[in-house]
Amino acid sequence: MTVSQDDAIEIQVSDEQFAHLPSGLDICYQTFGNPEHETVLLIMGLGCPMGWWSNEFCTSLASRGFHVVRFDNRDTGRSTKLRHHHVSRTAILAALAGRGSAPYSLQDMGDDALGLLDHLGVKAAHIVGFSTGGMIAQTITCTHPERVLTLASISANSGKKGVGRPTIKTIRKSLIKTGQTRGDYVNFQLEVDQLLASPAFPTELTFARRRAMETYDRGRIASGVARQLLTVLTQDDRTESLHAVVAPTTVIHGAADPLVHKSGGLAVAEAIPEATYIQIAGMGHDLPAQLNRTIIDAIVTNASRLSD
Repeated sequence: MTVSQDDAIEIQVSDEQFAHLPSGLDICYQTFGNPEHETVLLIMGLGCPMGWWSNEFCTSLASRGFHVVRFDNRDTGRSTKLRHHHVSRTAILAALAGRGSAPYSLQDMGDDALGLLDHLGVKAAHIVGFSTGGMIAQTITCTHPERVLTLASISANSGKKGVGRPTIKTIRKSLIKTGQTRGDYVNFQLEVDQLLASPAFPTELTFARRRAMETYDRGRIASGVARQLLTVLTQDDRTESLHAVVAPTTVIHGAADPLVHKSGGLAVAEAIPEATYIQIAGMGHDLPAQLNRTIIDAIVTNASRLSD
């Protein structure tokens, strides 16, 4: 299948496919653009399937000369769900207090991403992550630098205690049950969207509602979100490891982010040598369509630093 981009460029888009990893997990993914071009791997955040990297974002990025790959993290979308790992509310509260452990780590989630690259025959890629995806992207860059051409960390923290912490309101919201039906979930997600939204770049209600319905229909489970949340809450401080990053890096953060305070993005940028920090006024904890061009330009500019 191909789609037109700006009425000039035909972008090749694959159907959703599965990578069967040696770990036994199945990772659902989709590609945009020419596979002969350099790969950009997009890693999405907590509980969000790959469609939260919108089709428009992916095709626009592919039109800039990249092979774009988006995928469902474990416990998300159509990828494997680890239902046998039960996470209680008590465990999450303990993690908020600095105690406990998670069923899997950011490194495990990073290994899933690398397994997908192996499946695609990609030795190294431009790694782009949003929120939890940004933390996963940083982890990959620290532990497998040979697989990373460039890094773009968006709306993420460094794991350092005391920076990039969510507000009490957002923590409480994350612990509320989402209901049993599709309608319950959609209403819950719309409330979360409003809480995290960019005040200067509002998302259309019809788009947000459709995205919530697609998220539910593609296999959202509350226990998967809880497992990912516990992974984030028990993450290691990556500051020292980030000091050794040599991949060209851009860090993007919203000045109005209520979930990962902008201090988290600043901590990432300060830890990585020669990182570029871009703070966007009026941006919350989302990827509004109005900022597609800004974010894509930053990714492309960062990628161009390889040839400087």
